[in-house]
Amino acid sequence: MSNLKLTIRFRKMILLALATALMINISKTAEAREDWGVTVFGAVQATGDMGRTFVSPDFDKDYWFAALAISRKIYSLTKNIDLEVEGQALQHMGEQHHEEFNALLVARWLTFPWNRYIDTTFAAGNGLSYGTQTAKLEERLYGEKTAQLLNCIMFEWTFALPENPRWSLVWRVHHRSGVFGLFDGVYGAANAMGIGLKYLF
Repeated sequence: MSNLKLTIRFRKMILLALATALMINISKTAEAREDWGVTVFGAVQATGDMGRTFVSPDFDKDYWFAALAISRKIYSLTKNIDLEVEGQALQHMGEQHHEEFNALLVARWLTFPWNRYIDTTFAAGNGLSYGTQTAKLEERLYGEKTAQLLNCIMFEWTFALPENPRWSLVWRVHHRSGVFGLFDGVYGAANAMGIGLKYLF
C-alpha cells in the first residue's frame, strides 16, 4: 500500500474522531466538562526491552506510527487519582503498514508540587491491542511468532500551562507484549516512544 493511501486513510481517521469529539462536546452539560480528552501523537519503535527503552532507547527510524486516542474520565478515586478509559487508533508506517486498535483502563496521578508552574500529570494504562496484521518488527525482534491480539501498556506524562490547562504536551511510551506467553504463547515485547498534544473538553 502506498504512503499516499496511508496518509489519506489516517487523515480520514483524524477527521472522523474530531467530528465525534465535537458532537460529544456539544451535547455535554457544563457539569461534565473536561471529562473527555483527545490525544494525537507520533512514536518511533524501539528495539530494546522496556527498561532499556526508558533508560537508553535504541530507535529504529524505519518503524514508526501516528496515533489518535480518545479518553474519558470515569471515576475519581481520590483528589490525586482519576480512572479513565481510552481507545486508540494507530497507523503504522515505514517498513510495516497496518492499523492497530487498542482499548485500555488508565490510572492518572494529578498532583505534583510544581503544578502551579507546570500543570503535570502521570498516567499508566493496561488493556488489549489488536493489529490488522502481524507486525513485521515484532516478528524480527522476537525471533519467534507474534500475534495480532496482544496485551497493551501505556505510560504518559502531560505538561500544560496552568492558565491554559486544556492543552498539554504529551510524552508517551507504548508497549505490546504477550505477557510471558499468556497471549497465544508469545513471549516477546515491542516498545515505542513519542510525543504529541492532548486537548481536554
